[in-house]
Amino acid sequence: MALDLSVNLAPRHPRGLPLRNPVMTASGTCGYGLELAEAMDVQRLGAIVSKGTTLHPRSGNPQPRLAETASGLLNSIGLENIGVEAVVRDKAPAWAKWQVPVIVNIAGETVAEYAAIARRLEGVAGVAALEVNVSCPNVETGGLEFGTSPSASAQVTEAVRRATTLPIIVKLTPNVTDILEVARAAEEAGADALTLVNTLRGMAIDRANRRPFLGAITGGLSGPAIKPVALYMVYRVAGALDIPVIGCGGIASAEDALEFFMAGARAIQVGTATLINPGAPLEVLEGIEHLLEAQGLSSLSEITGAALPKRG
Repeated sequence: MALDLSVNLAPRHPRGLPLRNPVMTASGTCGYGLELAEAMDVQRLGAIVSKGTTLHPRSGNPQPRLAETASGLLNSIGLENIGVEAVVRDKAPAWAKWQVPVIVNIAGETVAEYAAIARRLEGVAGVAALEVNVSCPNVETGGLEFGTSPSASAQVTEAVRRATTLPIIVKLTPNVTDILEVARAAEEAGADALTLVNTLRGMAIDRANRRPFLGAITGGLSGPAIKPVALYMVYRVAGALDIPVIGCGGIASAEDALEFFMAGARAIQVGTATLINPGAPLEVLEGIEHLLEAQGLSSLSEITGAALPKRG
């Protein structure tokens, strides 16, 4: 019996967002997918998520930008990217020739910027969906992350929804008191799916020079160290909402992925592991296939949400 790993990440959307399998790359860890294509067959993945795209090109944060931690990585790239016009001109034409869907991660400093990027990507061949990064500082409110406020997250989601007919995935920050409140606000504002979670805020100290190690002082913690946090947040949101949840945070193996599926995730993203091993997403996919077949299962849906309490 053939193994069915297909998933629709936007069942409420008129066109849906069908993937052949649930393994995606995480934003910021594979460039625009073209770089990763030099090291592995990206066409076998469920989807590619591009690095964060802003309205105008950004040079990013001062060096140093990366710091290794115990079981993790601190990054402070600062959304360095070529800007949406260059993405449309230089990257999308290649994506349009691919079979694997490409989801463009977008980021802004104001609600209007998010809407403008979404509007520019509307109708562009090769762009299958948008992943809205609400972990950015809202300059209109003194730099507080959009994603730490349910109302701000809803405003961004509503603005993007009005600006595009593409499926919308909202990527949530874990730096909140109650992620379910933010998730519910994004769902009600028009999100088709949610990615949980982005990085945890952290820092490192340069002991020799007695100062912060990263040029921007703080960075985002990713990797295996944050997996328990991400897994719990997926479990909490997937158990309460019907919107598809994409698990992200510390996934480095098929075993990790299965835990997220059992916690309610419909798909997963492999991020930091790809920086260590560019073939990690494909290895995770092959491992999922092997583990499900070893258990005599024919569909991913047979274990999705298996660890969640029954609703009644």
